Amino acid sequence: MKNVSPLYPEAYIPYGTWGGSWFPAWHTSALAEVDIARFAAEALPFVLNKKGVQISELDYLVSGSTVPWLYKFWASPYLSHSFGKRLPGFHLEQACATGLQVIVKAAAQVQAGSHNTVAVLAFDKTSNSPAGVFPNQNTYRRTEVLSDIWDNFGYDPGTGQHGFTQYNGQTSMIACAGRAAREYKLDLSEVLDVAFLRYQQYFEAKDTGILNKFLFPMNILDVRGQKLGVVDGDYGVRRYNSMDQFKAERELDTCVTAGGQTHASDGMMTMLVTTKERAAELSPNPEINIQLVGTAEYRTKAGFMPDAPVNAIKQILDRTGLTMDDMTAVYNHNPFAVNDVIFAKSMNYDWHNMNNTGCPLIYGHPQGPTLTRVTVEALERTVELGGGYALIFGCAAGDVGIAGVFKVSDSKGGKLS
Repeated sequence: MKNVSPLYPEAYIPYGTWGGSWFPAWHTSALAEVDIARFAAEALPFVLNKKGVQISELDYLVSGSTVPWLYKFWASPYLSHSFGKRLPGFHLEQACATGLQVIVKAAAQVQAGSHNTVAVLAFDKTSNSPAGVFPNQNTYRRTEVLSDIWDNFGYDPGTGQHGFTQYNGQTSMIACAGRAAREYKLDLSEVLDVAFLRYQQYFEAKDTGILNKFLFPMNILDVRGQKLGVVDGDYGVRRYNSMDQFKAERELDTCVTAGGQTHASDGMMTMLVTTKERAAELSPNPEINIQLVGTAEYRTKAGFMPDAPVNAIKQILDRTGLTMDDMTAVYNHNPFAVNDVIFAKSMNYDWHNMNNTGCPLIYGHPQGPTLTRVTVEALERTVELGGGYALIFGCAAGDVGIAGVFKVSDSKGGKLS
Protein backbone atom coordinates (compact mmCIF):
# COMPACT_ATOMS: atom_id res chain seq x y z
CA MET A 1 0.00 0.00 0.00
CA LYS A 2 1.39 3.40 -0.99
CA ASN A 3 2.27 5.71 1.86
CA VAL A 4 0.37 8.96 1.35
CA SER A 5 0.41 11.71 3.96
CA PRO A 6 -3.04 12.47 5.38
CA LEU A 7 -4.65 15.80 4.67
CA TYR A 8 -5.24 16.33 8.41
CA PRO A 9 -2.53 14.30 10.19
CA GLU A 10 -3.97 14.84 13.67
CA ALA A 11 -7.54 13.78 12.79
CA TYR A 12 -8.76 10.17 13.00
CA ILE A 13 -12.11 8.48 12.55
CA PRO A 14 -12.55 5.80 15.23
CA TYR A 15 -13.62 2.67 13.41
CA GLY A 16 -17.15 1.50 14.13
CA THR A 17 -18.35 4.59 16.00
CA TRP A 18 -20.90 5.44 13.35
CA GLY A 19 -24.39 4.61 12.26
CA GLY A 20 -27.86 5.92 11.71
CA SER A 21 -31.38 5.20 10.63
CA TRP A 22 -32.52 3.34 7.58
CA PHE A 23 -33.63 5.62 4.73
CA PRO A 24 -37.37 5.12 4.15
CA ALA A 25 -38.71 6.65 0.94
CA TRP A 26 -40.70 9.83 1.41
CA HIS A 27 -44.13 9.34 2.96
CA THR A 28 -43.57 5.62 3.60
CA SER A 29 -42.83 5.85 7.32
CA ALA A 30 -43.62 7.71 10.52
CA LEU A 31 -40.55 9.89 9.91
CA ALA A 32 -42.75 11.90 7.55
CA GLU A 33 -44.69 13.17 10.58
CA VAL A 34 -41.91 14.31 12.92
CA ASP A 35 -39.42 17.16 13.32
CA ILE A 36 -36.45 15.55 11.57
CA ALA A 37 -33.87 17.78 13.27
CA ARG A 38 -35.08 16.93 16.75
CA PHE A 39 -35.40 13.27 15.79
CA ALA A 40 -31.85 13.16 14.38
CA ALA A 41 -30.44 14.89 17.46
CA GLU A 42 -32.17 12.48 19.83
CA ALA A 43 -31.06 9.53 17.68
CA LEU A 44 -27.38 10.52 17.92
CA PRO A 45 -26.81 9.29 21.51
CA PHE A 46 -28.90 6.20 20.72
CA VAL A 47 -26.53 5.30 17.86
CA LEU A 48 -23.35 6.15 19.76
CA ASN A 49 -24.52 4.16 22.76
CA LYS A 50 -24.90 1.15 20.46
CA LYS A 51 -21.17 1.60 19.79
CA GLY A 52 -20.23 2.06 23.44
CA VAL A 53 -19.71 5.83 23.25
CA GLN A 54 -21.36 8.26 25.67
CA ILE A 55 -22.23 11.83 24.67
CA SER A 56 -20.11 13.06 27.58
CA GLU A 57 -17.10 12.26 25.36
CA LEU A 58 -18.07 14.94 22.81
CA ASP A 59 -16.90 18.54 22.80
CA TYR A 60 -18.13 19.86 19.43
CA LEU A 61 -20.84 19.19 16.83
CA VAL A 62 -20.75 19.66 13.07
CA SER A 63 -24.21 19.16 11.59
CA GLY A 64 -25.48 19.25 8.03
CA SER A 65 -28.80 19.25 6.21
CA THR A 66 -30.34 20.82 3.11
CA VAL A 67 -34.07 21.08 3.80
CA PRO A 68 -35.13 23.89 6.19
CA TRP A 69 -36.28 22.75 9.62
CA LEU A 70 -37.88 24.38 12.61
CA TYR A 71 -35.39 26.44 14.68
CA LYS A 72 -32.69 26.07 12.02
CA PHE A 73 -31.46 29.53 13.05
CA TRP A 74 -30.10 27.96 16.25
CA ALA A 75 -28.22 25.28 14.30
CA SER A 76 -25.83 22.84 16.00
CA PRO A 77 -26.06 24.30 19.53
CA TYR A 78 -29.82 23.66 19.45
CA LEU A 79 -29.29 20.12 18.16
CA SER A 80 -26.79 19.30 20.90
CA HIS A 81 -29.14 20.79 23.49
CA SER A 82 -31.79 18.41 22.15
CA PHE A 83 -29.64 15.35 22.81
CA GLY A 84 -28.59 16.51 26.26
CA LYS A 85 -25.05 17.88 25.89
CA ARG A 86 -24.76 21.62 25.36
CA LEU A 87 -22.00 21.80 22.76
CA PRO A 88 -20.69 24.56 20.53
CA GLY A 89 -20.74 23.82 16.83
CA PHE A 90 -21.87 24.91 13.40
CA HIS A 91 -24.24 23.81 10.67
CA LEU A 92 -23.50 23.59 6.95
CA GLU A 93 -25.22 22.65 3.75
CA GLN A 94 -23.99 22.10 0.21
CA ALA A 95 -26.85 20.26 -1.44
CA CYS A 96 -26.01 16.58 -1.91
CA ALA A 97 -22.31 17.14 -1.08
CA THR A 98 -23.27 17.90 2.54
CA GLY A 99 -22.74 14.38 3.88
CA LEU A 100 -19.05 14.36 2.96
CA GLN A 101 -18.42 18.02 3.74
CA VAL A 102 -19.44 17.59 7.39
CA ILE A 103 -16.77 14.90 7.79
CA VAL A 104 -14.11 17.05 6.15
CA LYS A 105 -14.98 20.06 8.31
CA ALA A 106 -14.97 17.95 11.48
CA ALA A 107 -11.46 16.72 10.62
CA ALA A 108 -10.34 20.32 10.14
CA GLN A 109 -11.59 21.19 13.63
CA VAL A 110 -9.53 18.40 15.18
CA GLN A 111 -6.48 19.26 13.08
CA ALA A 112 -6.63 22.89 14.20
CA GLY A 113 -6.63 21.76 17.83
CA SER A 114 -9.85 23.68 18.40
CA HIS A 115 -11.68 20.59 19.59
CA ASN A 116 -10.86 17.07 20.63
CA THR A 117 -13.82 14.83 19.85
CA VAL A 118 -16.18 16.10 17.17
CA ALA A 119 -19.53 14.51 16.41
CA VAL A 120 -20.86 14.63 12.87
CA LEU A 121 -24.64 14.66 12.42
CA ALA A 122 -26.26 14.72 8.97
CA PHE A 123 -29.98 14.47 8.33
CA ASP A 124 -32.84 15.49 6.03
CA LYS A 125 -36.52 14.83 5.48
CA THR A 126 -37.98 15.19 2.01
CA SER A 127 -41.45 14.25 3.25
CA ASN A 128 -43.70 17.22 3.99
CA SER A 129 -40.97 19.66 3.00
CA PRO A 130 -41.60 23.27 4.01
CA ALA A 131 -42.78 26.07 1.75
CA GLY A 132 -41.56 29.62 2.13
CA VAL A 133 -42.45 33.12 0.97
CA PHE A 134 -39.47 35.21 -0.08
CA PRO A 135 -39.25 38.93 -0.83
CA ASN A 136 -37.82 39.26 -4.34
CA GLN A 137 -37.19 42.72 -5.77
CA ASN A 138 -36.14 41.27 -9.12
CA THR A 139 -39.55 39.96 -10.18
CA TYR A 140 -42.75 41.75 -11.02
CA ARG A 141 -44.58 39.76 -8.34
CA ARG A 142 -42.23 41.10 -5.62
CA THR A 143 -42.57 37.85 -3.69
CA GLU A 144 -41.83 34.24 -4.57
CA VAL A 145 -43.39 31.16 -2.98
CA LEU A 146 -41.03 28.20 -2.88
CA SER A 147 -41.79 24.56 -2.15
CA ASP A 148 -38.33 23.70 -0.97
CA ILE A 149 -37.80 20.19 -2.37
CA TRP A 150 -39.65 20.11 -5.64
CA ASP A 151 -39.12 23.68 -6.80
CA ASN A 152 -35.36 23.39 -6.27
CA PHE A 153 -35.23 20.04 -8.03
CA GLY A 154 -37.35 21.38 -10.88
CA TYR A 155 -35.41 24.57 -11.58
CA ASP A 156 -31.67 25.12 -11.97
CA PRO A 157 -30.69 28.80 -11.43
CA GLY A 158 -27.28 28.00 -12.93
CA THR A 159 -28.87 27.45 -16.32
CA GLY A 160 -31.98 29.53 -15.84
CA GLN A 161 -33.98 26.66 -17.25
CA HIS A 162 -36.76 24.55 -15.90
CA GLY A 163 -36.30 20.80 -16.17
CA PHE A 164 -38.16 20.31 -19.41
CA THR A 165 -36.36 18.50 -22.21
CA GLN A 166 -38.08 16.79 -25.11
CA TYR A 167 -39.86 14.80 -22.36
CA ASN A 168 -42.30 17.14 -20.69
CA GLY A 169 -42.58 17.39 -16.95
CA GLN A 170 -39.16 16.07 -15.87
CA THR A 171 -37.10 17.79 -13.21
CA SER A 172 -33.85 19.59 -13.91
CA MET A 173 -32.01 16.76 -12.16
CA ILE A 174 -33.30 14.22 -14.68
CA ALA A 175 -32.44 16.67 -17.46
CA CYS A 176 -28.86 16.81 -16.11
CA ALA A 177 -28.54 13.03 -16.36
CA GLY A 178 -30.00 12.87 -19.86
CA ARG A 179 -27.84 15.75 -21.07
CA ALA A 180 -24.67 14.12 -19.72
CA ALA A 181 -25.66 10.74 -21.19
CA ARG A 182 -25.90 12.32 -24.64
CA GLU A 183 -22.59 14.14 -24.16
CA TYR A 184 -20.82 10.88 -23.33
CA LYS A 185 -22.76 8.89 -25.93
CA LEU A 186 -23.86 6.31 -23.40
CA ASP A 187 -25.69 3.17 -24.40
CA LEU A 188 -28.98 2.50 -22.62
CA SER A 189 -28.31 -1.24 -22.40
CA GLU A 190 -25.12 -0.67 -20.39
CA VAL A 191 -26.87 1.80 -18.08
CA LEU A 192 -29.60 -0.78 -17.43
CA ASP A 193 -26.97 -3.46 -16.76
CA VAL A 194 -25.38 -1.20 -14.13
CA ALA A 195 -28.70 -0.45 -12.47
CA PHE A 196 -29.70 -4.11 -12.35
CA LEU A 197 -26.38 -5.05 -10.71
CA ARG A 198 -26.79 -2.27 -8.13
CA TYR A 199 -30.09 -3.80 -7.01
CA GLN A 200 -28.46 -7.21 -6.69
CA GLN A 201 -25.59 -5.77 -4.64
CA TYR A 202 -27.96 -3.98 -2.27
CA PHE A 203 -30.21 -6.97 -1.60
CA GLU A 204 -27.24 -9.28 -1.12
CA ALA A 205 -25.81 -6.92 1.51
CA LYS A 206 -29.19 -6.54 3.18
CA ASP A 207 -29.95 -10.25 3.18
CA THR A 208 -26.54 -11.15 4.67
CA GLY A 209 -26.96 -8.61 7.51
CA ILE A 210 -24.01 -6.39 6.58
CA LEU A 211 -26.13 -3.25 6.79
CA ASN A 212 -27.26 -4.11 10.32
CA LYS A 213 -23.77 -3.21 11.56
CA PHE A 214 -24.53 0.49 11.19
CA LEU A 215 -28.26 0.92 10.44
CA PHE A 216 -30.56 0.52 13.42
CA PRO A 217 -34.32 0.13 13.86
CA MET A 218 -35.70 3.26 15.50
CA ASN A 219 -39.00 3.92 17.22
CA ILE A 220 -40.70 7.11 16.05
CA LEU A 221 -42.57 9.02 18.76
CA ASP A 222 -45.03 11.89 18.58
CA VAL A 223 -44.86 15.03 20.73
CA ARG A 224 -46.61 13.17 23.58
CA GLY A 225 -44.05 10.39 23.53
CA GLN A 226 -46.52 7.97 21.98
CA LYS A 227 -45.22 5.53 19.39
CA LEU A 228 -46.07 6.49 15.82
CA GLY A 229 -44.24 3.59 14.26
CA VAL A 230 -40.83 2.07 13.69
CA VAL A 231 -38.28 2.55 10.91
CA ASP A 232 -36.43 -0.70 10.35
CA GLY A 233 -35.77 -0.74 6.63
CA ASP A 234 -35.17 1.29 3.49
CA TYR A 235 -38.86 1.32 2.69
CA GLY A 236 -39.77 1.96 -0.91
CA VAL A 237 -36.93 0.02 -2.51
CA ARG A 238 -38.19 -1.92 -5.49
CA ARG A 239 -36.99 -5.43 -6.23
CA TYR A 240 -36.25 -6.19 -9.87
CA ASN A 241 -36.13 -9.91 -10.55
CA SER A 242 -35.21 -9.74 -14.22
CA MET A 243 -33.77 -7.41 -16.81
CA ASP A 244 -37.07 -7.59 -18.64
CA GLN A 245 -38.61 -5.43 -15.91
CA PHE A 246 -36.02 -2.72 -16.58
CA LYS A 247 -36.46 -2.89 -20.32
CA ALA A 248 -40.21 -2.49 -19.96
CA GLU A 249 -39.83 0.93 -18.31
CA ARG A 250 -40.23 4.14 -20.28
CA GLU A 251 -37.15 6.23 -20.93
CA LEU A 252 -37.75 9.48 -19.02
CA ASP A 253 -34.76 11.12 -20.66
CA THR A 254 -31.73 9.73 -22.46
CA CYS A 255 -30.61 6.62 -20.54
CA VAL A 256 -32.82 7.54 -17.55
CA THR A 257 -35.58 5.17 -16.45
CA ALA A 258 -37.49 4.73 -13.21
CA GLY A 259 -35.22 1.86 -12.14
CA GLY A 260 -32.10 3.82 -13.04
CA GLN A 261 -32.70 6.78 -10.76
CA THR A 262 -32.96 7.25 -7.00
CA HIS A 263 -35.95 8.35 -4.96
CA ALA A 264 -36.50 10.95 -2.26
CA SER A 265 -36.10 9.65 1.31
CA ASP A 266 -35.79 10.61 4.98
CA GLY A 267 -33.01 9.72 7.44
CA MET A 268 -29.97 10.55 9.56
CA MET A 269 -26.37 9.40 10.07
CA THR A 270 -23.71 10.19 12.65
CA MET A 271 -20.01 9.48 13.17
CA LEU A 272 -17.01 10.80 15.13
CA VAL A 273 -13.72 12.50 14.28
CA THR A 274 -11.09 12.82 16.99
CA THR A 275 -7.39 12.50 17.84
CA LYS A 276 -5.38 9.32 17.44
CA GLU A 277 -5.33 8.65 21.17
CA ARG A 278 -9.04 9.23 21.62
CA ALA A 279 -9.86 7.15 18.52
CA ALA A 280 -8.07 4.19 20.06
CA GLU A 281 -10.02 4.64 23.29
CA LEU A 282 -13.42 5.02 21.64
CA SER A 283 -13.22 2.43 18.87
CA PRO A 284 -14.20 -1.20 19.46
CA ASN A 285 -11.27 -2.04 17.14
CA PRO A 286 -8.51 0.37 18.23
CA GLU A 287 -5.92 -1.28 15.98
CA ILE A 288 -7.70 0.15 12.92
CA ASN A 289 -6.63 3.64 11.86
CA ILE A 290 -8.80 5.71 9.49
CA GLN A 291 -7.71 9.08 8.11
CA LEU A 292 -8.72 11.44 5.33
CA VAL A 293 -5.85 11.72 2.84
CA GLY A 294 -7.42 14.02 0.28
CA THR A 295 -10.51 15.85 -0.86
CA ALA A 296 -11.45 17.83 -3.95
CA GLU A 297 -14.38 19.73 -5.40
CA TYR A 298 -15.07 20.64 -9.01
CA ARG A 299 -17.69 22.61 -10.87
CA THR A 300 -18.41 21.50 -14.41
CA LYS A 301 -20.56 23.01 -17.15
CA ALA A 302 -23.98 24.14 -15.95
CA GLY A 303 -26.47 21.32 -16.12
CA PHE A 304 -23.93 18.49 -16.57
CA MET A 305 -23.94 17.26 -12.96
CA PRO A 306 -22.97 13.56 -13.57
CA ASP A 307 -19.74 14.77 -15.20
CA ALA A 308 -18.53 16.79 -12.20
CA PRO A 309 -17.36 14.00 -9.83
CA VAL A 310 -14.96 12.59 -12.44
CA ASN A 311 -13.08 15.88 -12.53
CA ALA A 312 -12.94 16.04 -8.73
CA ILE A 313 -11.52 12.50 -8.69
CA LYS A 314 -8.84 13.41 -11.23
CA GLN A 315 -7.79 16.34 -9.05
CA ILE A 316 -7.57 14.24 -5.91
CA LEU A 317 -5.55 11.51 -7.63
CA ASP A 318 -3.17 14.11 -9.03
CA ARG A 319 -2.68 15.70 -5.60
CA THR A 320 -2.09 12.43 -3.76
CA GLY A 321 -0.20 10.46 -6.42
CA LEU A 322 -2.69 7.63 -6.06
CA THR A 323 -4.32 5.80 -8.96
CA MET A 324 -7.56 3.88 -9.31
CA ASP A 325 -5.51 0.68 -8.94
CA ASP A 326 -4.71 1.78 -5.38
CA MET A 327 -8.36 1.86 -4.35
CA THR A 328 -9.68 -0.99 -2.23
CA ALA A 329 -13.25 0.29 -2.22
CA VAL A 330 -14.96 2.68 -4.62
CA TYR A 331 -18.35 4.13 -3.70
CA ASN A 332 -20.41 6.63 -5.66
CA HIS A 333 -23.28 8.76 -4.48
CA ASN A 334 -25.20 7.97 -7.65
CA PRO A 335 -28.64 9.47 -8.05
CA PHE A 336 -28.58 8.01 -11.57
CA ALA A 337 -27.03 4.87 -13.04
CA VAL A 338 -25.74 7.24 -15.71
CA ASN A 339 -23.28 8.59 -13.10
CA ASP A 340 -21.61 5.20 -12.66
CA VAL A 341 -21.24 4.64 -16.39
CA ILE A 342 -19.73 8.09 -16.97
CA PHE A 343 -17.27 7.49 -14.12
CA ALA A 344 -16.32 4.03 -15.42
CA LYS A 345 -15.89 5.27 -18.96
CA SER A 346 -13.84 8.33 -17.95
CA MET A 347 -11.58 6.53 -15.46
CA ASN A 348 -11.30 3.22 -17.31
CA TYR A 349 -12.73 1.47 -14.27
CA ASP A 350 -14.88 -1.64 -14.12
CA TRP A 351 -18.26 -0.62 -12.71
CA HIS A 352 -18.81 -4.16 -11.43
CA ASN A 353 -16.21 -3.44 -8.71
CA MET A 354 -17.88 -0.48 -6.99
CA ASN A 355 -20.80 0.16 -4.62
CA ASN A 356 -20.52 -3.44 -3.46
CA THR A 357 -22.88 -3.17 -0.48
CA GLY A 358 -25.40 -0.79 -1.94
CA CYS A 359 -25.76 2.81 -3.06
CA PRO A 360 -28.22 5.72 -3.02
CA LEU A 361 -29.45 4.75 -6.49
CA ILE A 362 -31.21 1.88 -4.71
CA TYR A 363 -31.77 2.79 -1.06
CA GLY A 364 -32.78 6.39 -1.60
CA HIS A 365 -31.62 9.95 -1.30
CA PRO A 366 -32.39 12.11 1.75
CA GLN A 367 -29.67 14.54 0.55
CA GLY A 368 -27.94 15.65 3.77
CA PRO A 369 -26.93 12.24 5.20
CA THR A 370 -26.59 10.43 1.87
CA LEU A 371 -22.83 10.82 1.40
CA THR A 372 -22.26 10.14 5.10
CA ARG A 373 -23.89 6.72 4.69
CA VAL A 374 -21.90 6.18 1.47
CA THR A 375 -18.70 6.93 3.42
CA VAL A 376 -19.62 4.54 6.24
CA GLU A 377 -20.37 1.74 3.77
CA ALA A 378 -17.11 2.36 1.92
CA LEU A 379 -15.06 2.31 5.13
CA GLU A 380 -16.76 -0.88 6.33
CA ARG A 381 -16.03 -2.49 2.98
CA THR A 382 -12.38 -1.41 3.11
CA VAL A 383 -11.95 -2.90 6.58
CA GLU A 384 -13.60 -6.12 5.42
CA LEU A 385 -11.07 -6.35 2.57
CA GLY A 386 -8.05 -5.81 4.83
CA GLY A 387 -7.56 -2.06 4.57
CA GLY A 388 -6.25 0.28 1.93
CA TYR A 389 -7.73 3.34 0.29
CA ALA A 390 -11.43 4.11 -0.06
CA LEU A 391 -12.64 6.51 -2.72
CA ILE A 392 -15.96 8.25 -2.07
CA PHE A 393 -17.47 10.69 -4.54
CA GLY A 394 -20.73 12.28 -5.59
CA CYS A 395 -22.51 15.08 -7.39
CA ALA A 396 -24.59 18.02 -6.22
CA ALA A 397 -26.63 21.04 -7.26
CA GLY A 398 -26.66 20.68 -11.02
CA ASP A 399 -22.93 20.97 -11.74
CA VAL A 400 -20.85 20.28 -8.61
CA GLY A 401 -18.68 17.24 -7.86
CA ILE A 402 -16.97 16.24 -4.61
CA ALA A 403 -14.56 13.41 -3.81
CA GLY A 404 -12.66 12.15 -0.80
CA VAL A 405 -10.03 9.46 -0.24
CA PHE A 406 -9.69 7.77 3.16
CA LYS A 407 -6.88 5.49 4.29
CA VAL A 408 -7.66 2.44 6.42
CA SER A 409 -4.56 0.87 7.97
CA ASP A 410 -3.02 -0.71 11.05
CA SER A 411 -1.09 1.31 13.60
CA LYS A 412 2.03 1.24 11.42
CA GLY A 413 0.27 2.41 8.30
CA GLY A 414 0.12 -1.02 6.66
CA LYS A 415 -2.58 -3.47 5.69
CA LEU A 416 -4.83 -4.92 8.37
CA SER A 417 -3.95 -8.40 9.53
